[in-house]
Amino acid sequence: MNLLILGANSDMGLALAAKFARMEQADLYLASRDLERLGKKCRDLEIRYQVNTRPLYFDALDYASHRDFYQQLDPKPDLVLLTFGHLGDQPSAQQDFSEARKIIDTNFLAAVSILEVVAADFETRGSGTIIALSSVAGERGRQSNYIYGAAKGGLTVYLSGLRARLYKQKVRVITVLPGFVRTKMTESLDLPGILTAEPAEVADDVYQAYRRGQDIVYSKWFWRLIMKVIKLIPESIFKRLKL
Repeated sequence: MNLLILGANSDMGLALAAKFARMEQADLYLASRDLERLGKKCRDLEIRYQVNTRPLYFDALDYASHRDFYQQLDPKPDLVLLTFGHLGDQPSAQQDFSEARKIIDTNFLAAVSILEVVAADFETRGSGTIIALSSVAGERGRQSNYIYGAAKGGLTVYLSGLRARLYKQKVRVITVLPGFVRTKMTESLDLPGILTAEPAEVADDVYQAYRRGQDIVYSKWFWRLIMKVIKLIPESIFKRLKL
């Protein structure tokens, strides 16, 4: 298996690289902007799991570069994992559109840009798997992070449509909906311990979804139930909650 991870320097990207290297002996394309750090991680993965790794420069926000980036991969990947994202700062985004735009561009537009390139290749080949990290934040808008949630909600809908488009070509699209995860991106937040996953736990859930043929996976599992309850709250009550 040849695996491409977009956003491979993220905690989630590295956890998933280790999981698929260990369980599938996957050869890895690891793509990110920080090649120095990525090179060190590549060497560690090669030693630990005896797989081939290749660090690649990838800028999610440089849309014009996406097609050439993918075309130069040889061989092409069988599985693409999209793990990049930007939580951003909601209060700042409310005051400064450049922050709002970065949140939307990174979490939605960049994903659409690169995944359309990947989808076209997989569609032609009649095989392949796309796994993308969205978020439960996209399930319902909350006052504390509605710009991030809107971007992730857009990504979730996009992945649903992409799944339907590629189904007949036997290309799989898996949507991952994590709740709270302890990563560099969330280190400034006071996360509730019992509801918070470690990156390795999410990687386990993603891998199980991949093996079982699931379309959508919540991580941790109980977020499916939590979000079902949250979506049932009437808007007249929900708007009064400090969420």
